Amino acid sequence: MSRKIPPDLRRQVAQRSNFCCEYSLLPDALAIYPFEVDHIVAIRHGGKTKLENLAYCCSRCNRNKGSDLTTVLTEQEIIVRIFNPRVDSWNDHFEVESGVVYPKSTIGEATIKLLDFNTPERVIGRQMWLQ
Repeated sequence: MSRKIPPDLRRQVAQRSNFCCEYSLLPDALAIYPFEVDHIVAIRHGGKTKLENLAYCCSRCNRNKGSDLTTVLTEQEIIVRIFNPRVDSWNDHFEVESGVVYPKSTIGEATIKLLDFNTPERVIGRQMWLQ
Protein backbone atom coordinates (compact mmCIF):
# COMPACT_ATOMS: atom_id res chain seq x y z
CA MET A 1 0.00 0.00 0.00
CA SER A 2 1.38 3.42 -0.96
CA ARG A 3 1.92 5.94 1.80
CA LYS A 4 2.80 8.76 -0.58
CA ILE A 5 3.22 12.16 1.00
CA PRO A 6 1.88 14.96 -1.20
CA PRO A 7 4.61 17.25 -2.60
CA ASP A 8 3.20 20.35 -0.87
CA LEU A 9 3.22 18.63 2.53
CA ARG A 10 6.76 17.31 1.89
CA ARG A 11 7.85 20.88 1.08
CA GLN A 12 6.29 22.22 4.30
CA VAL A 13 8.11 19.59 6.37
CA ALA A 14 11.46 20.41 4.73
CA GLN A 15 11.01 24.17 5.12
CA ARG A 16 9.98 23.89 8.77
CA SER A 17 13.25 22.04 9.50
CA ASN A 18 15.35 24.62 7.64
CA PHE A 19 16.36 21.72 5.39
CA CYS A 20 18.20 19.90 8.19
CA CYS A 21 17.65 16.43 9.62
CA GLU A 22 15.44 16.90 12.65
CA TYR A 23 17.22 14.07 14.47
CA SER A 24 20.94 14.55 13.67
CA LEU A 25 20.80 18.20 12.48
CA LEU A 26 22.71 17.31 9.29
CA PRO A 27 21.97 19.90 6.56
CA ASP A 28 20.49 18.22 3.49
CA ALA A 29 22.96 20.12 1.28
CA LEU A 30 25.77 18.00 2.81
CA ALA A 31 24.05 14.64 2.42
CA ILE A 32 24.94 12.08 -0.22
CA TYR A 33 21.43 10.64 -0.37
CA PRO A 34 18.17 12.60 -0.61
CA PHE A 35 16.41 13.37 2.65
CA GLU A 36 13.16 11.65 3.55
CA VAL A 37 10.01 12.49 5.45
CA ASP A 38 9.57 10.32 8.55
CA HIS A 39 6.36 9.55 10.37
CA ILE A 40 7.43 10.29 13.96
CA VAL A 41 4.71 7.94 15.17
CA ALA A 42 4.63 5.31 12.44
CA ILE A 43 1.43 4.55 10.60
CA ARG A 44 1.58 1.03 12.04
CA HIS A 45 1.33 2.60 15.52
CA GLY A 46 -1.59 4.85 14.58
CA GLY A 47 0.40 7.85 13.36
CA LYS A 48 -1.16 10.06 10.72
CA THR A 49 0.27 11.64 7.60
CA LYS A 50 -0.10 15.20 8.83
CA LEU A 51 2.41 17.99 9.39
CA GLU A 52 2.44 17.56 13.19
CA ASN A 53 3.57 13.93 12.84
CA LEU A 54 6.19 14.33 10.14
CA ALA A 55 9.91 15.02 10.42
CA TYR A 56 12.48 15.82 7.75
CA CYS A 57 15.43 13.47 8.14
CA CYS A 58 18.49 12.01 6.56
CA SER A 59 18.18 8.51 5.18
CA ARG A 60 20.54 7.15 7.86
CA CYS A 61 18.38 8.38 10.75
CA ASN A 62 15.20 7.25 9.01
CA ARG A 63 16.55 3.73 8.42
CA ASN A 64 17.86 3.39 11.96
CA LYS A 65 14.65 4.69 13.52
CA GLY A 66 12.24 2.63 11.43
CA SER A 67 8.91 2.53 13.25
CA ASP A 68 10.55 2.58 16.69
CA LEU A 69 9.40 4.99 19.38
CA THR A 70 11.61 3.60 22.16
CA THR A 71 14.73 1.59 22.86
CA VAL A 72 16.16 -0.29 25.83
CA LEU A 73 19.05 1.21 27.73
CA THR A 74 20.62 -2.07 28.73
CA GLU A 75 22.83 -0.78 31.53
CA GLN A 76 19.80 0.60 33.35
CA GLU A 77 17.46 -2.09 31.95
CA ILE A 78 14.80 0.51 31.18
CA ILE A 79 12.72 1.31 28.13
CA VAL A 80 13.14 4.95 27.09
CA ARG A 81 11.36 6.87 24.36
CA ILE A 82 13.50 8.47 21.71
CA PHE A 83 13.73 12.13 20.74
CA ASN A 84 10.56 13.58 19.21
CA PRO A 85 11.28 16.75 17.22
CA ARG A 86 7.71 17.97 17.66
CA VAL A 87 7.82 18.03 21.48
CA ASP A 88 11.51 18.00 22.43
CA SER A 89 14.22 20.64 22.08
CA TRP A 90 17.42 19.21 20.58
CA ASN A 91 19.64 21.26 22.90
CA ASP A 92 17.87 19.85 25.97
CA HIS A 93 18.92 16.31 25.06
CA PHE A 94 22.20 16.55 23.14
CA GLU A 95 25.47 18.41 22.91
CA VAL A 96 28.25 18.14 20.35
CA GLU A 97 31.95 18.23 21.08
CA SER A 98 34.60 17.51 18.44
CA GLY A 99 31.93 15.97 16.21
CA VAL A 100 30.70 13.51 18.85
CA VAL A 101 27.10 13.82 20.05
CA TYR A 102 26.77 13.39 23.82
CA PRO A 103 23.52 12.83 25.72
CA LYS A 104 22.21 15.32 28.24
CA SER A 105 19.25 13.10 29.17
CA THR A 106 18.07 9.50 28.98
CA ILE A 107 16.07 10.49 25.86
CA GLY A 108 19.34 11.73 24.34
CA GLU A 109 21.12 8.54 25.34
CA ALA A 110 18.36 6.38 23.85
CA THR A 111 18.30 8.35 20.61
CA ILE A 112 22.09 8.33 20.18
CA LYS A 113 22.03 4.56 20.65
CA LEU A 114 19.10 3.79 18.34
CA LEU A 115 19.99 6.23 15.56
CA ASP A 116 23.69 5.34 15.80
CA PHE A 117 24.81 8.98 15.88
CA ASN A 118 28.46 8.32 16.70
CA THR A 119 29.72 5.88 14.09
CA PRO A 120 33.20 6.88 12.90
CA GLU A 121 31.94 8.12 9.53
CA ARG A 122 29.17 10.22 11.13
CA VAL A 123 31.62 11.77 13.61
CA ILE A 124 34.10 12.58 10.82
CA GLY A 125 31.31 14.04 8.70
CA ARG A 126 30.13 16.16 11.63
CA GLN A 127 33.69 17.37 12.28
CA MET A 128 34.01 18.46 8.64
CA TRP A 129 30.60 20.15 8.72
CA LEU A 130 31.42 22.02 11.94
CA GLN A 131 34.64 23.46 10.46
